[in-house]
Amino acid sequence: MQALDALLNRVSVPRLLEPAPTQAQREVLFAAAMRAPDHGQLRPWRFLTVEGSAREQMGTLLAEAARLQDPEAPQAVIDKAQNGPLRAPLVVVVIARLQEHFKVPKSEQLLAAACAAHGILLAAYAQGIGAVWRTGELSYSAHVAKGLGLAANEEVIGFLYLGTPQNPPRTAPKEDVAAFVQAWTGL
Repeated sequence: MQALDALLNRVSVPRLLEPAPTQAQREVLFAAAMRAPDHGQLRPWRFLTVEGSAREQMGTLLAEAARLQDPEAPQAVIDKAQNGPLRAPLVVVVIARLQEHFKVPKSEQLLAAACAAHGILLAAYAQGIGAVWRTGELSYSAHVAKGLGLAANEEVIGFLYLGTPQNPPRTAPKEDVAAFVQAWTGL
């Protein structure tokens, strides 16, 4: 696949089935992540792969976090949290590793980690793998961070759900880019 095709046509694919990406495909996914813009070459990211029964354990962690967040949450909210990781055969937890640095602010490091995640999404699309980036309130839960083993300087910035598309991906809408671009003429 041509690079511009992936950049112009990638779409989120929320309905995912087995099989998960192969080991060879995963190597491409994570190699693409490593090409993210990275001021200072800090590599301010890391990834956790969650599959098989670990997805159920992750669901339990998310359900606990939902209960802690709202002890009176309806059972439907708890069930949604519990079943979330089961929506794909592979979940990649994207973690920003924010470091003190004299030249690279933490905001740039967070953006670099997001670019790494986007690299995974583009590489997934290029390989015919369905993928969607999900967050939600529980992504930022201290209980979830602790359960996933994050250090004090780390934070979850998203869960990438990956698998085989249940349906052919939709066609990317054609945007009017002129509505988002304008010339700056100076002061």
